Amino acid sequence: MALYKVTVATGSEPFAGTVNSISISLVGVKGESAKQELSHLLLPGTVCDYELNIEEDIGELLSVRLFKETYLFPVQDAWYCQYVKVFDPIGKLHKFPVYQWVSGDTSVLIPEGRGSILSTNSGNLYMDQRKMELEKNREVYKWKMYAPGCPYCIDADGIGDLPINEQYSDEKRGSFLVTVLLSKLEVGLKGFMSNTDSWRNLEDIKTMFYFNRTDTFDKVSQIWNEDTFFGYQYLNGVNPMLIRKCLNLPENFPVTSSMVAASLGISTDLQKELQNGNVFLADYKSLQGIPANESINGKQQYISAPMCLLWKDPQDHLLPIAIQLGQTPGEQTPIFLPSDSEWDWTLAKIWVRNAECQVHQTIYHMLHTHLLAEMFNIATHRQLPRNHPVYKLLIPHLRYTLDINTLARKKLIGPGGFFDQNMAVNEEGVKSLVRRAMEEMTYSALCLPEDIKARGLESIPNYFYRDDGQMIWEAMERFVSNMVQHYYKSDESVRTDPELQAWVAEIYEKGFLSNESSGIPSSLETVPSLVRYLTMVIFRCSVQHAAVNSGLFDFYGWMPNGPSSMKSPPPTAKGVTTLQTILDALPDVNTTTTVVVTTWQLSKEPQDQRCLGCYPDEHFTEETPKKLIQKFQEKLTEISNIINEKNQTRSMLYPYLDPKIVENSVSI
Repeated sequence: MALYKVTVATGSEPFAGTVNSISISLVGVKGESAKQELSHLLLPGTVCDYELNIEEDIGELLSVRLFKETYLFPVQDAWYCQYVKVFDPIGKLHKFPVYQWVSGDTSVLIPEGRGSILSTNSGNLYMDQRKMELEKNREVYKWKMYAPGCPYCIDADGIGDLPINEQYSDEKRGSFLVTVLLSKLEVGLKGFMSNTDSWRNLEDIKTMFYFNRTDTFDKVSQIWNEDTFFGYQYLNGVNPMLIRKCLNLPENFPVTSSMVAASLGISTDLQKELQNGNVFLADYKSLQGIPANESINGKQQYISAPMCLLWKDPQDHLLPIAIQLGQTPGEQTPIFLPSDSEWDWTLAKIWVRNAECQVHQTIYHMLHTHLLAEMFNIATHRQLPRNHPVYKLLIPHLRYTLDINTLARKKLIGPGGFFDQNMAVNEEGVKSLVRRAMEEMTYSALCLPEDIKARGLESIPNYFYRDDGQMIWEAMERFVSNMVQHYYKSDESVRTDPELQAWVAEIYEKGFLSNESSGIPSSLETVPSLVRYLTMVIFRCSVQHAAVNSGLFDFYGWMPNGPSSMKSPPPTAKGVTTLQTILDALPDVNTTTTVVVTTWQLSKEPQDQRCLGCYPDEHFTEETPKKLIQKFQEKLTEISNIINEKNQTRSMLYPYLDPKIVENSVSI
């Protein structure tokens, strides 16, 4: 007979407790003990201690098995267990991180919290437990084809089909619903949601919101039509990912020196500025041939695939100097210039901003963060057991990704959803854009330092996304490197980890569709390659999402700065545009309202937020990883202070990559 002292902690959420029977058995290298009941009532926020007398000699403790069964009344609830701690007969403490909901009459096997990878010395029982865990996970986390040519997604038709641990907490869902209701209340009372007319004037747009506003939104509504602000957004707006240096003009964009001479001044010319690296290109060729939404409020919508040339002037402003509203030059596709009439130039810029809205929301927001985060999540649960160090490292950054994505597929990009009713690119257009982006996706484009270099933006001034993001990337890379080297002592240990290699291979196959030309690895051979890969994953699921999501309302709240659709085709001639022409082309009142309300909702993280580097769930139980986490948090605090100091001198605030604001996962 041996005495084990057991502690069980229940989560503090309002419904985390249970009235079901909770039992436990202990699993050691020599076998498993008999099941013993602990309690049939566990209240939220309680930490309960028990003593177990074990007759069997189970040997060194490996795992605990928790049982949840109906007790007396046929009431079935879910129980949230935070952790189990066990003192064995010799007084050694064993920690078992749980941090999950347990629902139904079931049992769950929880391994000890020490991170470990499989090796030739791993015992058969140990390996069998990991194998059984993954087999069970694969029955729950199943792949489904979203659309041909797109990353696979979770096999779930609605949020209720998701594993309970992938669903929003009651607190977060309640907070989200309150935000939705409050944001719709004001515009609903004012009648904007049901008004299918065009706007009578631009100033009326400001009357939508009185309560839901931000300082940046107010500033954008004042300066949206200034060329300096138009260029600024390519660096620090809600999509700082598209612009790239232009050393040679594309053949299908025949801008001449005489066209832009008025913009460049007499001291230079276009060829000199191209050679000096001061010219940049925003090319929306991915929109070429994408069918436009055929009916919003019964009206045909239109799409263009513009090209915009920008110049960094001696004052370090990035200015648009030429816009072509299509990929095929000719008489019907004039090149618009700042020297054209005010309304010609304004409408050309609005068309570029409309294209920016389509590409940003579909490719750089949905695909590059949401869809990638989802497939990282699925593969992690299918291929990595919970005591694998990579699982422990990633799981905080994968929280809620399946909930928000499943909701998005149903409410936003599904049939009759938000895109079908409000965006120029509808559901089928979204799938077409994602397919094109997948064909062109590269590994280097997913890694911040290499992407900046590939786009020739290493030295362009006032690129806050680059400057702030680079600080975080470097801190994150050091943190990941230290974590990886704690568990992987050599390149050989990386190559021979079968679970890790299966994880990478499944992501390559289901996420990146085995696209060999992308450069995305299907296996990892060295410690540095693993560090780079994990840094990319964590950055995508946290910082990158913040960069392309948190400023949605700030920059798109003023609709002319990012119209979701256009009701008139692009102009084919100069000198015919008036203010009324623009008002007739912009989205209707109700479309504008729906889009702006949605950007407000998506910009406001609901409760239960966990900022970057915040790990309240103790998945790592060893001292060294815990110290590394603390060191990472201290570095993020330092970076936050630097960013806040820089914002005191910036022409516009850029708070979106402040670690205290960045959410740890793609959860909204």
